[in-house]
Amino acid sequence: MPGPQKLWGDLKPIVSVKELMRDMIDPASDFIFDAVKVEIGKTGTVETVPKTEKDWEKIRIGAVTLAEGVYLLKIPRPFTPPGDQNNTSGEHPTELTPAQIQAKLEADPVLWNAKIEALRNVGLEVMEIVKKKDVKELWDAGDNLDQACESCHLQYWYPGDTALLQKLDREIQERLDKQRADGRGKSRN
Repeated sequence: MPGPQKLWGDLKPIVSVKELMRDMIDPASDFIFDAVKVEIGKTGTVETVPKTEKDWEKIRIGAVTLAEGVYLLKIPRPFTPPGDQNNTSGEHPTELTPAQIQAKLEADPVLWNAKIEALRNVGLEVMEIVKKKDVKELWDAGDNLDQACESCHLQYWYPGDTALLQKLDREIQERLDKQRADGRGKSRN
């Protein structure tokens, strides 16, 4: 297997991890998340799936941006803009401070890189799905993307929310199971 690629020049980050996520990674992932969804409202159920070449192109743009852009997280950079300490005030802060995140990364850089690779793998998966235009696989990839994102966020951003999120997931699943048992819920599979 070949060694690490040599760069063609120097890299100097210009934004923090938080800004990179907000301005590049999150919007790119939204192209994937928003491509397939079911919305239930007062007027009924609306299912969104890609139908046109333009729809699939937008998903491809999101996947490529995600797969390539997430590697920018491998370049050392501040975790937040200057003066931003995340939501770390109060008796039970919900987010880690930039210093706490940095300490976690330094304690286990392999884990940081594994989270990056997991997200990149979803981007690569979606690039292949776009080539096949497979809506069912896109649903599954959306779940994979959600898991990759949340797994990293629960490790490095808001680890105190794990129990709350697990409880909410259980409640949502129980409601969905009840709807399906009553014949009102629609399975994606």
